Amino acid sequence: MHADRANRVALAILGLVLLGLGVAGLLLGAGVFGGPAAHRTLVDNDVVRFVISQRDWLWPVLAVLAVVVALLALRWLLAVLFSTGRLAGIRVAGDRAAGRTTLVSAALVDAVSSEIEQYRGVRSARTGVEGDPADPRLAVTVRADRDADLAALHHDIEHNALAHARHALDAPDLPIRLNLTTARRRGPRVT
Repeated sequence: MHADRANRVALAILGLVLLGLGVAGLLLGAGVFGGPAAHRTLVDNDVVRFVISQRDWLWPVLAVLAVVVALLALRWLLAVLFSTGRLAGIRVAGDRAAGRTTLVSAALVDAVSSEIEQYRGVRSARTGVEGDPADPRLAVTVRADRDADLAALHHDIEHNALAHARHALDAPDLPIRLNLTTARRRGPRVT
């Protein structure tokens, strides 16, 4: 389960259900569904009378349903907290006659980030490897000085560090997402 997508979908559905209930309650209280319905108490309805008459079997069933919902919520929470989508190793394409070559993704991440941090105007660089070991994707976030030449920096990153990563993986079409942002404050200047 992809945690980010599942999280957004579940929260959107929950939000729509709660919005619908809130709008229905406002409309009921405003008398849109008729005057007598607007003045009834919350517990004076057929559902409450049914629950009271079926209390021998209904409460144990509701308890089991509550446990199932709690377990699903726990699974969701664990997926959100511990599912990073990051890879430990990347399969390197090439001649398989000698066997399979796997590159530790931390080595690639450190090499790309270190190279980018050496470029003029870069404050920090963070790299991550996502996807499948046979089909990885690189996510690179670079924070540059506010007065940095972003066009030149983008060119340097694309034609040097990212080209080196593609060459190391023997994957000329390696998908790379580059986020280039600027810092809020000016960097230190040498005069």
